[in-house]
Amino acid sequence: MSNLERDPAELVAGTAVLADAGVELLEPRDVPLGGPRAMTVRRTLPQRRRSLIGGWCFVDHYGPDDVAATGGMRVPPHPHTGLQTVSWLFEGEVDHRDSVGSHALVRPGELNLMTAGRGISHSEVSTPGTRRLHGVQLWVALPEASRGVAPFFEHHVPVAGAIGAATVRTFVGSLAGSGTSATVFSPLVGAEVLVPAGETIEVPLDASFEHGILVDAGEVSVEGVAVPVSHLAYLHPGRGSVTVSAATPARLVLLGGEPLGEEIVMWWNFIGRSHDEVVAFRADWQGEVIAGADPHGRFGTVDGYDGAPLPAPELPTVRLRPRG
Repeated sequence: MSNLERDPAELVAGTAVLADAGVELLEPRDVPLGGPRAMTVRRTLPQRRRSLIGGWCFVDHYGPDDVAATGGMRVPPHPHTGLQTVSWLFEGEVDHRDSVGSHALVRPGELNLMTAGRGISHSEVSTPGTRRLHGVQLWVALPEASRGVAPFFEHHVPVAGAIGAATVRTFVGSLAGSGTSATVFSPLVGAEVLVPAGETIEVPLDASFEHGILVDAGEVSVEGVAVPVSHLAYLHPGRGSVTVSAATPARLVLLGGEPLGEEIVMWWNFIGRSHDEVVAFRADWQGEVIAGADPHGRFGTVDGYDGAPLPAPELPTVRLRPRG
């Protein structure tokens, strides 16, 4: 999904509260994507105090949305650099097209992974039969050594695993017997965890990773700390496991990875390493695609989308600063 903010900041302001047991709560910020009937997402990453969890750099949580009221998802062709988009749905269906020729549906329980590398463009449109949209859109920042790779697309269907009474579907990396062979460029894990009402589970963690637990639904506590719906519980590296309890049926998204150890500049749909680099990415998109100067340039062309590509917003009047 594109970041459709009309005035995107270099870094999203937010609130982080350090709770007991070393659990840091990251509060969501509502972000409307587009016009008055547009979807609203709840963004927990990046925040002022925390820009990354491993390589995970962007967490948008949306729905369940009534498509008849919101108009669903219609994101015109738009660019990305230096990142991977990780699309994971709970409800609905989205049609994906990109400039390397991929055409695929995003369905619940199936991973669509797009590696932008040096540059790609894509569109996302909810299908006509979709009545409700509900899911997460995640980005992974590519490390310096890999961020110039040629763009490509993958589709994976994870096999379910279990932690006690909980069902686990791991879409990136592996956890509790579930996983995929999705390509990653730094050590990562990403999983959907369904916890029945009244159950407590002990989730095994890689102690070299930092982790975040996003609550999609349910009354949930992490290490005894209540985590409201749409909030993200952050856990520092050094933990071999974490205790999660659900008073009501709960759905969680677990994200983790080794600290990236690099600073990034993230603005609109670009990730770079400097202000000047992001300025150059924007200029390429505006010139090659929006002005039509080179449809075979850095970002290519999305075939099959009925409409014009999305122009980039104006850059801020101050220089973008690296974060991470």
